[in-house]
Amino acid sequence: MNAGDLTGLTRNELADIAASLEIRGRSSMRKAELIEAILESTPEPDTATDFDRRLQIPGVGREDRIAARARRQVLDRRLSGLVDAGRHCRWKSIEGHPCGLPVVVGDTRCALHREGDSYDAAIPALGRLGFDTWPTLMRHVTLATYDIDPIGLDPVVHEMAWHLVNGLYFDYFRVEVEGIEHVPEEGAAMLVANHGGAALPYDGAMLSLAVLNEMERPRRLRITGTEIFNMLPWLSHIYRKVGAAYAARDDATQLLERGALLGVFPEGERGFMKPVWQAYQVQRFGRGGFVELAEQTGTPVIPVAIVGAEEVHPALTVSARLAQLVRFVFPQQRVEEIAVFLNPFPLPIRWRIRFLPPVLPDDPGSVPDPLAMLERSEDIRRRVQEALDDMLAKRRGIF
Repeated sequence: MNAGDLTGLTRNELADIAASLEIRGRSSMRKAELIEAILESTPEPDTATDFDRRLQIPGVGREDRIAARARRQVLDRRLSGLVDAGRHCRWKSIEGHPCGLPVVVGDTRCALHREGDSYDAAIPALGRLGFDTWPTLMRHVTLATYDIDPIGLDPVVHEMAWHLVNGLYFDYFRVEVEGIEHVPEEGAAMLVANHGGAALPYDGAMLSLAVLNEMERPRRLRITGTEIFNMLPWLSHIYRKVGAAYAARDDATQLLERGALLGVFPEGERGFMKPVWQAYQVQRFGRGGFVELAEQTGTPVIPVAIVGAEEVHPALTVSARLAQLVRFVFPQQRVEEIAVFLNPFPLPIRWRIRFLPPVLPDDPGSVPDPLAMLERSEDIRRRVQEALDDMLAKRRGIF
């Protein structure tokens, strides 16, 4: 953990880190004093700790792992403040089984049985993430004590996936986020980002985790995906349960009308399969259908620039023949080219995600003119490209 990493944190986050390091007098310290005290209290690299006994990740240094642990502690404290461990949910099953989970602060029920925004607000059932919570969560899965939403989101499966994939978010990709304040705390919004990955949609997962881990009150981001993620028997089942949606107007409209956060990647297959020499060159945003949907539902569009996804599996070339094979197995898949990459495991690239100010609809509830729709789409694409160019110019290195 260095001074640059700490400077980007808020004073409250620094105070949480200082508390984990048991720094005295932290409550009266200014931000600069907190940074100095944390740096002085951080063990030197040659000090033997549990970090030195863990599995080493090539490209991920010891300071990065210390910073990841501190960020996890900040998240843990924020999540624990969302539930009241001293009170228990009043819900009982038809058979009389009591819930036993702690209630959400300001409510009389737990995160699984509360009414209202139970599918939007991502509140861990026990106020924390961890494998030690899984036996309790699996009890509720086995007894089927809660409902899933119409799109297929299972709050328990989502929570388990959140905990598992956080290993990539904090420890492996070390995702840095800025502009999270542009994501609304409630109400619908459409997050529009550049696309990359070549092998797996890492960007969709990291974008969802950025909203979950960095917002003061976490929200679930419903990522849209193409046909193949909804056609594979096992994958499609999990895909829906963790909160993703099919890239179709009906799914997207239903979610936005319910006030959810929707994540879209308008570049589609052209962005996902970009070769390495086209990395971070944002392709055309389709025909601008997301703009039409945003206007009709009165939803603000939040452009998002993601640096990291397009280097995890750098594509050496693209193959139309491989795409023909995929279409032979999955005739409904629209892919025209398949990326060819060498590394079977993702590279430990340091990610950066920047949320830009929202673009508000011009005339909510209307059907936009096709030309105006294309112009708005190009304006959003240009904003993402400019943010990417700025982030790449300031980047010190890919690892």
